[in-house]
Amino acid sequence: MVTIGEIWATAGSIMATLMFVSTIFKQYFPYRLWGYVERYSHKLIHFVYPYLEITFDEFCGERLKRSEVFSAIQTYLSGKASMSASRFKADIVKDNRSVVLSMDDKEEVTDEFKGVKVWWVLGKNTPRTQSFSVYPSSDERRYYKLMFHRRYRELITGSYINHVLEGGKALTVQNRQRKLYSNNPSKNWYWWRSTKWSHVFFEHPATFDTLAMETEKKEVIKKDLKKFSEGKEYYVKIGKPWKRGYLLYGPPGTGKSTMIAAMANFLNYDVYDLELTTVKNNTELRTLLIDTSSKAIIVIEDIDCSLDLTGQREKKKEKAEDEEGTDAVKKAAKEEEDSKKSKVTLSGLLNSIDGLWSACGGERIIVFTTNYVDKLDQALIRRGRMDKHIEMSYCCFDAFKVLAKNYLAIETHELYAEINSLFAETNMTPADVAENLMPKSDEDDVDTCLNNLIEALKAAKEEARRKAVEEARLKTEEAEKKAEEEARSKAEKEEKEKGAKENVKDGKTPANSVKENGFTLV
Repeated sequence: MVTIGEIWATAGSIMATLMFVSTIFKQYFPYRLWGYVERYSHKLIHFVYPYLEITFDEFCGERLKRSEVFSAIQTYLSGKASMSASRFKADIVKDNRSVVLSMDDKEEVTDEFKGVKVWWVLGKNTPRTQSFSVYPSSDERRYYKLMFHRRYRELITGSYINHVLEGGKALTVQNRQRKLYSNNPSKNWYWWRSTKWSHVFFEHPATFDTLAMETEKKEVIKKDLKKFSEGKEYYVKIGKPWKRGYLLYGPPGTGKSTMIAAMANFLNYDVYDLELTTVKNNTELRTLLIDTSSKAIIVIEDIDCSLDLTGQREKKKEKAEDEEGTDAVKKAAKEEEDSKKSKVTLSGLLNSIDGLWSACGGERIIVFTTNYVDKLDQALIRRGRMDKHIEMSYCCFDAFKVLAKNYLAIETHELYAEINSLFAETNMTPADVAENLMPKSDEDDVDTCLNNLIEALKAAKEEARRKAVEEARLKTEEAEKKAEEEARSKAEKEEKEKGAKENVKDGKTPANSVKENGFTLV
């Protein structure tokens, strides 16, 4: 009877013999012959072994950039791993309140698609030699290996892989922590671990429910945003880049920035706050916009103040140079100052947001804000660039009721009628209304806050009345002054004409008159 020890001894002897033969074969036989042997051995194994394998590496492409396919697979398998794997990795996402589990190295997860069973394994390769790179990355290279029966090749390589990628991307959007980005100066773009954009987590609490605006107007904006976010196929059909422009305009304090936060929370988009004054030229602007992700709102606030985009900048520059003269010190200081100024032009901005480069990426919203819409070049805000113009006006009664519900938790009150009549007679920004409604101490109740608002509205009404009276007085004085000047000018002209007639009557001619061909020319 053969014992287990004898079986292991025999197996060890066979393995040692095979290894010895393999070593001798590699050492004394030509490399080309060994290549044939290796190739046909793989074919023999493939003929006997009915399973196929597909490998998805973590890093690929230029400078070993992390693969989006690997990330999508990792996210998709996170739910499967929690059900079947025994070792996990935990990541905290979504405002540091949610934990997502993913499979650990060398773990295997089973999945099923249309009745077909597949296996996923997370592997890791460690290079034998250490290398130094300017672009730091981990020496270990992870990969996912997908295994399935060869008879399902078409189903797995087609429908199943697309199903995994789409499911992973959808979960990534659902679980991601949204971010608020700001652009870095170009001089810092190429430092170690530096990027064109720096970010913080976006945690602004504003929503359309808390936004002080007419209910009907908010619903129109929400429908427009939803239509855009679901319109990928529509934009492809009409041949336009998947982007949309919004112009928010109105006096300071009317909620333009709050509107942007509400839009981001409604769509679950990131926000890129683009500061144009730190962008040196049109090339840098284009590079920054290309580096933004999809599902993003790109914001340029107070665009009328960010840069002079009307061409007046060069005129001002030439005038300043003429005034300064040729003093060497002043000239050097001026050149240094000019080198720091942004050279972004109106043409460069238009091409970046609406030219050929605007099609590099999709599902982006571009928002301009301004306090003075009349100052902007019409080419910048025309339809097709800024598709929807939204006026952020003074607070109305509907907006007040939203603020009262937010700050005082009330739906109605006996003072609402008086407040409604005051809103119809005066202008006050939502920011000022909110400040008056906010309790300043524990003793301030609803009546106190509403009475504070009423007093503020009355004061604003009286101030507006005084301002109107003063403007009318100044306008009257200006008209009277203008009439007096016109009357004085008319009297002087009449007096001059009268003197000329008397001189002609007395036979006198002016000293500067010239007699030519029998005519006296004055």
